[in-house]
Amino acid sequence: MWDVLQAIILGIVQGLTEFLPVSSSGHLELAKVILGNDDLGEASILMTVVLHFATALSTLVVFRKDVMEILIGLFKDNESRQFAIKIILSMLPAAFVGIMFEDEINSLFTNNILLVCCMLLVTAALLFVADRAKTTEKDVSFSNALVIGLSQAIAIMPGISRSGATISTSVLLGVDREKAARFSFLMVVPLIFGKIAKDLLDGDFATAQTNFLELGSGFIAAFFTGLVACTWMIKLVKNSQLKHFAYYCVVVAIIGIAYVFIAG
Repeated sequence: MWDVLQAIILGIVQGLTEFLPVSSSGHLELAKVILGNDDLGEASILMTVVLHFATALSTLVVFRKDVMEILIGLFKDNESRQFAIKIILSMLPAAFVGIMFEDEINSLFTNNILLVCCMLLVTAALLFVADRAKTTEKDVSFSNALVIGLSQAIAIMPGISRSGATISTSVLLGVDREKAARFSFLMVVPLIFGKIAKDLLDGDFATAQTNFLELGSGFIAAFFTGLVACTWMIKLVKNSQLKHFAYYCVVVAIIGIAYVFIAG
C-alpha cells in the first residue's frame, strides 16, 4: 500500500511540475529521496517514463484543437503546416542529445541532489530575467524554434525546468507569452512519445520489475494533475508571474543543498 501511495505522490509531483517552471525531473529525484524510494535502474526509469507519458497525454487533451489543426495542416500549405515544421525544428537538438548521450543522461538521474539543486538555481535565474522581459505579440519564427529547441536540449539536465527554460527563452526572444507557453507545451509531446517508442523497441524495460498497480496509480495521478497544471500555467505566463516560481526554486535549492551537507 505504501508503494502505491508513493506512486500517487510521484504522479502528483510530475503532473504539477511538468508544466510549472520548476523542473519535473528535479522534483521527482527530490521526492524519491524524501520518500526513501531507493529504486534505481530500469524500474525507476520505467516509472519516470510512465509519468512523463501521462503528462504528455494531458497536454494532448488541453491542446487537442491545436494538435488536430497541426496534423491537418501538415497536408496543407498554411500557418498550421509552418507551425508543425517549427515544432519539428525545435525537437532536433533534444533528440540529438538524447540519442547520442543517452547513457550519460540516465546516469544523472541517480539521486544526484546537489546537481539538481544547482540546476534549480539556474532555472530561477532564467525565470527572473524572463519575468522582466517586455510583453509583445510576436509569433515563434523558424530561427526562434531552433534556439528554443537548444534550450530544451539543455533542460534535459535534472533541475533545469524544461518549460521554464523554453518559455523563458521564447519570451527573451520577444515571443508573445501565451504563444510561448503554447509552443513550449506542444514541442515536448512528440519527443516524449518518441522516447517511449524507442525504449519499447529497444526492449529497455524487458527486465524491469513491473508493478501495474503502482504504475497505473502514478499514471492517473500525473494525468489529472497535469490537466489542471497545464491550464493554470498558461494563465500564469500570460499574467507575467514567473518570478514567484523563481523564488520557489531558490528556496528548494537552498534547502536541498543544506540537506546534502547536513546528511553528508
